[in-house]
Amino acid sequence: MRTLYRRAAGLAWTVPALVLLAVFVYLPLVQNFAYSTLTWDIYSGTQQFVGLDNYSDLFADPVFWTSFTNNLWYALLSVVFQVFGALLLAALVESVRSTRWQRALRTIYFIPSAISLTVAGLLFYFIYEPNLGLLNHALEAVAPGTFDHAWLGQESTAMTAVIAMSQWQGFGYSTLLFAVAIQRIPAELHEAAALDGAGPVRRFFQVTLPLVREMTGLMLLVTVSGAFQVFNEVMVMTSGGPDNSTHVLGTWLYRNGFVRNDFGHAAAIGTVIFVITLTIAMAQLWFTRRRRVEW
Repeated sequence: MRTLYRRAAGLAWTVPALVLLAVFVYLPLVQNFAYSTLTWDIYSGTQQFVGLDNYSDLFADPVFWTSFTNNLWYALLSVVFQVFGALLLAALVESVRSTRWQRALRTIYFIPSAISLTVAGLLFYFIYEPNLGLLNHALEAVAPGTFDHAWLGQESTAMTAVIAMSQWQGFGYSTLLFAVAIQRIPAELHEAAALDGAGPVRRFFQVTLPLVREMTGLMLLVTVSGAFQVFNEVMVMTSGGPDNSTHVLGTWLYRNGFVRNDFGHAAAIGTVIFVITLTIAMAQLWFTRRRRVEW
């Protein structure tokens, strides 16, 4: 009886959290799907049920596929730099023998992450400016007349320029998280590997990499899911231009909902984003759980 009472009391403590989740997470998800089956003019308040027409229109929309491709490109580069690149840099920093230098390097790499995305976007907007920007001036000094380029004004380079800013801003934070994971590895394992004749590269692949697998899985999950929720960087730097070439799913959702007054179409995009991020999260959690390492 006492055990049953304790279980009931424990469940009672979870009720407020479950109510908040239901009201602020699950209910909006259901409402969003319901809105995606409507044509809805928020200015006049008129609504009309159209079923799945918004989804068929969405998949026939070339800008939607451009946005989706940009998100994929964003996710790929984020995994390369903010996961594997950050892991490699964290291993290099933690291999430095001087504690003072380790702390200094962690601080230097983390500083960009302390800058808000909006401020970083504006900063790089001026760096990329074709006439007065720092980047063109630096390249002009190296190779005069070769790199006079409008980085954000041409479709071939605009999206890559936006992604480069984002990697600069988030790289240090990922490095710091991997540094913490590496610090948790018992020093005896590295010492034993060194006594067996393993060099730094071999110790990285055979000791460090397997034992930070859970952090790597978490960073993959956060990075890829975040890549499909990008918004601020694009809105600040290009607003989706030139010629809709830098739109991502988040900015295209905003454009349809708040500029074109097509909330049904925007809700359909929101549902697609939710399905993509949920699928990625479930797949990554399943993979990480199967390959968990304990010591």
